[in-house]
Amino acid sequence: MNYIPSKKSAVEISSDCLIIGVYNKNILSVAAEIINKNSNNLILNYLDDGDLISNIGEHRILTSVKNINAKRLLVVGLGDKEEFGIKEFKKANETAAKALLGYNLKNIANYLTLELKDSNIFYQGVRHSIESLHNNLYEFNELKSTSKKIIFSPENISLAIDENTDSKKINQSIEEADAISSGMLIAKNLGNLPANICTPSYLAKEAQKITKSFENLTTEVINETEMKKLEMHSLLSVTAGSKEPAKLIIMHYNGAGSKPPLVLVGKGVTFDTGGISIKPSAAMDEMKYDMCGAATAIGTMAVIAKLQLPINLKIVVPACENRPSSTATLPGDIVKSMSGKTIEILNTDAEGRLILCDALTYAERFKPKYIIDIATLTGACVIALGHHRTAIMSNDEKLSDLLSMAGEKSLDRAWKMPMGSEYEAQLKSNFADLANIGGRDGGMITAACFLGKFTKNMKWAHLDIAGTAWVSGAKKGSTGRPVPLLSEFIIQQSNADHQ
Repeated sequence: MNYIPSKKSAVEISSDCLIIGVYNKNILSVAAEIINKNSNNLILNYLDDGDLISNIGEHRILTSVKNINAKRLLVVGLGDKEEFGIKEFKKANETAAKALLGYNLKNIANYLTLELKDSNIFYQGVRHSIESLHNNLYEFNELKSTSKKIIFSPENISLAIDENTDSKKINQSIEEADAISSGMLIAKNLGNLPANICTPSYLAKEAQKITKSFENLTTEVINETEMKKLEMHSLLSVTAGSKEPAKLIIMHYNGAGSKPPLVLVGKGVTFDTGGISIKPSAAMDEMKYDMCGAATAIGTMAVIAKLQLPINLKIVVPACENRPSSTATLPGDIVKSMSGKTIEILNTDAEGRLILCDALTYAERFKPKYIIDIATLTGACVIALGHHRTAIMSNDEKLSDLLSMAGEKSLDRAWKMPMGSEYEAQLKSNFADLANIGGRDGGMITAACFLGKFTKNMKWAHLDIAGTAWVSGAKKGSTGRPVPLLSEFIIQQSNADHQ
């Protein structure tokens, strides 16, 4: 898709569909007011007759509107004008994208952007309008035997701007939105693939495939033999029951010479049965999404490489399966991690932390500025925060603040959760240095405290994405989150380093 900034008025722009908005109390958007004036009060007449609804999330398509160059008008509700902000703007754009899915339109003009008066919010809004369009166009039907459904796939999207718009900033917003949307697409596709296709080996090949598109991006893959030499016995304990070999995937993006890198560590359990501590059968198919941390890390790397940011970024993905078998790890087994710490495995379904701890220890060699792990780690996170926000736990207050702010700006929101010695005490073991679970109470936090034992020498944050990485039920599927949050964080880090 091509994105074209346009200073033309709403009546001048030619398109297959022009998107405008109306507020409650018959208040018109900038574009709606111009069209209303040129079409004998058409918009206000529709509002007065009750044929247009101005509540946020509502819409109607009008055809044969006189004195405009657009073939159709898509009128979306914007709610109360005094409450209209970036969240409402994004929702209006999502409404518009969904409304157009059944139409074969090649040229779209989005004039909702004129409602964002604040300059900073305007450029942020341009990003959200593009991301919303991509998100709502997404369908995963590659594995269906019937032909793919024809969907709305525009070639050109015009975005309304005013005379004061900074052309450099608008182009930057467009580039960032396009890259983030591409990264989310990668994360969604990887997440939605079934475990018989998306194996650890498949993840490694996909990372290598992405690498071929960028000169300053390289990927290496460590096999189980090398892991044994590295003494990654915690990671290997999870894959002990599976015939599919584990992989440690490391991606290197070099855009800033010798500066300390940012490091993302993504949990890549391509299917989690729970091992010997086997899960209930209901909804176990959704455990193919237990690699969404890995998918997020790989998708985010693709964003940064596409934007060619002047920053160094490394991705570490421990990828494996967790299956029960005669060779599987048993509850009560004790393993030695790469760090040298011994772990009593009280529950084999608390496997994510077992692969992440060795990956975090491995990543310490990169001497990162910040290290962030991303994992669908605990059901306790979903109980605490629902499916709305990613949980942040960190040993560095500044890092957790930066991630939280990036979540707010990207509208991929997160929430800071506490950590502390009182939670760490729950991980005590009678027989090893620590246990891999700390009991039911505070399960999300004790899981983070476990990882914190392996990150004492680094500025580290843990993102629990169990509630945000995928949607269950009839609309089951990967969300691509938190690619926007992490991309925004890295963009801001890149900007800070070059101010």
